[in-house]
Amino acid sequence: MKRLVAGLVAALALAGCSAGKDAVVQGSSFSFVSPGGRIDITYDVADRQTAPVLAGDDLMNEGKQLSLADYAGQAVVLNLWGQWCGPCRTEAPEMESLVKQGVQVVGIDVRDPAREVAQDFVRDRGLTYPSIYDPDGRVLLKLSGYPRNIIPSTIVLDKQHRVAAVFLRPVLAQDVLPVTRRLAAEG
Repeated sequence: MKRLVAGLVAALALAGCSAGKDAVVQGSSFSFVSPGGRIDITYDVADRQTAPVLAGDDLMNEGKQLSLADYAGQAVVLNLWGQWCGPCRTEAPEMESLVKQGVQVVGIDVRDPAREVAQDFVRDRGLTYPSIYDPDGRVLLKLSGYPRNIIPSTIVLDKQHRVAAVFLRPVLAQDVLPVTRRLAAEG
């Protein structure tokens, strides 16, 4: 029975990352695929797809909505994290370092049922960038095909909020900064 359950979980995980027969994104809306199983993916300008408008409750300001639309015309580093995630604890100061270098970061706090614990995580680390509170993963559902089980992960959006890069691993500021600088130079 355990093998059957493990096999089903593995099949579902693999199915979540597949799309089409050759892992090519088609259409104008972003639908994630991982060509060749890569964990660092960059998209040329002509191949970028528009990210959906992600919006939800602001983690630190209960009752206030936070949306990517609030950052129209700006490149945005979208970081998926949870206070329960060990690598996120290491990555959070890296995201804050990006903020201090002029990069707009927006977090999506996932699978944290206790809002207060996630808020303590933000306060204890002195994080100044906003986060959407998404305990049940409904905001992430808008990212078609995106593997919701890979936390932390980072999506870099260009100024038109098209997906320019995806990192399916913990990142350092030095991994993301070259991408954001290229996007700034695009005009």
